[in-house]
Amino acid sequence: MTAPLDPQMKAFLDVANAAGPLFLRAETPEQARAKMMALLEANKVEPTPIYRIEDRLITGPHGSLPLRIYTPEGRPPMGILLYFHGGGWVLGNLETHDGLCRNLAKGAGCVVIAVDYRLAPEHKFPAGLEDCYAATKWAGENAAALGGDSSHIAVGGDSAGGTLATAVAILAHRRGGPRLCFQLLFYPAISSANDTPSQKEFADDGFVLSRGDMNWFWERYLNSPADAKNPLACPQAADAKELAALPPALVETASHDPLRDEGEAYAERMRKAGVSVVASRYDGVTHGFVSFSELLDKGKQGLKQATDALRAAFAL
Repeated sequence: MTAPLDPQMKAFLDVANAAGPLFLRAETPEQARAKMMALLEANKVEPTPIYRIEDRLITGPHGSLPLRIYTPEGRPPMGILLYFHGGGWVLGNLETHDGLCRNLAKGAGCVVIAVDYRLAPEHKFPAGLEDCYAATKWAGENAAALGGDSSHIAVGGDSAGGTLATAVAILAHRRGGPRLCFQLLFYPAISSANDTPSQKEFADDGFVLSRGDMNWFWERYLNSPADAKNPLACPQAADAKELAALPPALVETASHDPLRDEGEAYAERMRKAGVSVVASRYDGVTHGFVSFSELLDKGKQGLKQATDALRAAFAL
């Protein structure tokens, strides 16, 4: 039986749900993006100070690719985390996840590179993935100039960004690099089937993300049902041999999240393939809880577990 909602989480949901569902499934992607930015603006908090932030354009697969580089105080070389934002491959940008990236950089004492990858449905799979891989490869080639170490590069992301992170790890193995030391996966989307018990339990609105939201996102991200068999789109399709080549991982899930079961199943499949995996379920909270760390004690706990794991992975 699912644990009861955490009181802080319930208070957050009471306010958020008063304005209706977070995602506008019946509306256009542009309208959904505008609502996400308005919600961000309405809940803006004082940003965590960071030693240096630089916005940069690199050459991507199809033109310029924007990055935001967060460098904390500390002596180089540092580890480097490539971070891919969530938002169902349709929403999100450098601004929506600025606070989380600041906290990860400061807490883990590492360089964080946030990637403003191309979004669906204007750019369907694998456009965003190729952007994320290109940024990861660029970071490996320019690690020293960034104050980092090319042998200590990790990938991470939340929700759709977590999917992209583990897909980049698969792609890096297929293409012979860069070699990655860690995966940080916050409540990743692993399968477009949306048929797990948690998907059915949280089919309705009211818990930040619903099964209906995920159907809407997958329909805009994938080109056709055939993409569901591609592990670069749906990591559930990866076989044991491919999973065995992945770096160690931390997978954080939330009890009140339709993505809970598939994230935990993916962690178990990686573990059975021989990957060192820590899987942690946070009870009483919903999808996105780490991004709400300013409001939720459970979010602070999830963030600390993540930064502690990154520090261990980046120990030079």
